[in-house]
Amino acid sequence: MVMDPKTFGLHNVSLFDFRGLVAGVWKPAPSGKTFDVIEPSTKRILAKCADFDREAFTIAIESAHVGYQEYSSSTTAKERGAILRKWHDLIIENLEDLAIILSLENGKTLIEARGEINYAASFVSWFAEEATRAYGETIPSSYRGATVMTFREPVGVCGIITPWNFPAAMITRKVAPAFAAGCSVVIKPPSETPFSCIALSKLALQAGIPSSCIHVVPTKDREASLQLATHPKVAKLSFTGSTGVGKMLMKLCSDTMKRLSMELGGNAPVIVFQDADLDCAVEGTMISKFRSSGQTCVCANRILVHTSVLEEFTQRLIAKVERLKLGSGLSPEVTQGPLVNAAAVAKVSSHVKDALSKGGLLRTGGKVPQHLDGFFYEPTVITGATTAMEVSYDETFGPLAAIFAFDTEEEAIQLANATEYGLAGYFFSQDVNTIFRVARKLQCGMLGVNTGLISASENPFGGIKESGFGREGSRYGLSEYQYIKSVTIGNTEK
Repeated sequence: MVMDPKTFGLHNVSLFDFRGLVAGVWKPAPSGKTFDVIEPSTKRILAKCADFDREAFTIAIESAHVGYQEYSSSTTAKERGAILRKWHDLIIENLEDLAIILSLENGKTLIEARGEINYAASFVSWFAEEATRAYGETIPSSYRGATVMTFREPVGVCGIITPWNFPAAMITRKVAPAFAAGCSVVIKPPSETPFSCIALSKLALQAGIPSSCIHVVPTKDREASLQLATHPKVAKLSFTGSTGVGKMLMKLCSDTMKRLSMELGGNAPVIVFQDADLDCAVEGTMISKFRSSGQTCVCANRILVHTSVLEEFTQRLIAKVERLKLGSGLSPEVTQGPLVNAAAVAKVSSHVKDALSKGGLLRTGGKVPQHLDGFFYEPTVITGATTAMEVSYDETFGPLAAIFAFDTEEEAIQLANATEYGLAGYFFSQDVNTIFRVARKLQCGMLGVNTGLISASENPFGGIKESGFGREGSRYGLSEYQYIKSVTIGNTEK
């Protein structure tokens, strides 16, 4: 049964659309193919989305190539900034509708969905300002009578592949800097959550982004979407997703030497030292672990707690976890929504069973709730976790808090760094020397110290090791979509 969008309570029903945007036209797939988008709170079909083929990607890329040349040459940085500010304002004006669409397709609570829309809008406003700050340099030349200058120029057509867990914010965090730099984009939205991207793209067009510069090509056809990695007119690929898929895309991109940004898997540690403010540590752990039902790439996957505060921290955490209320994200009293699909539920269940079979102690949760129809799993706390358990080396991406004990700072750092991933990390201490010392030693691209909130438009977002490379947001995010051209002017003394 397909749900009727008129019953969602949208003010602007036109934002909820199942079509793609190819070469300036909103249209269904020429083949008539569609795929089902499931509402994870009920397992019902939310809507059917157009399912495009390889040819559609080729048409979109060719159109985007022409579009970026016109856009970059006919607009100033100031004008591009003005368009982005208008886009930001339209997102805020339609915040409630965008939040409802996001909650329906992703399962997030409305509070979290509203927060994500505001977060998404913040990248648009940030890069509206950064557009006018793409400064070049003058460099003292080693040649007499010469001047060296640098210019920043747009890379061209950018392929954008985004994940389902932040279906709005991952669009704007990638697309806003591309538009600010003068690039065009071809977006392959996640098949689990395509409708947020479609809605945001409609607002981008309304704001003044040329239709030749933004293309949205939904598909379930993996081979079709690989055009973004292989087509020679795509100059850059920005991907957020699993490390395995990221490695595959890198190999494909190597044939045409594309610019790459890769935000991949994580296995974030949280370290609670013996001098930590436990209220602060528990609150930060709740944010970093259970936000979006544990389905964020910067979620805490391993919680390392000093033995001297282990039980007190655990009791306080359990008390908070047991107050979480599961249910549909659209219900105002719900604080924890569903997981995205059945596979996500199965993975959490597998990690819990594995931990318990290897000596872990279940403290709360640990099962699928029978009174709910969607893809739910109870928020769970397990103590006695060890490095032999799957949760220590495999990202759960769900509401499982696995607590490991440690005795010394050296042991905690060794445990935290014992992973091929290096996206995010967190630790709690009130000692300034510990803070600076540990911050230097932890191997990750982002750290939260005495906080579980580390994502903001002004902060560089990205990882090291097998968590990828490149930075999104911040002043560094714009340069990911620009080339640097050096110009040497000689014989200036004649």
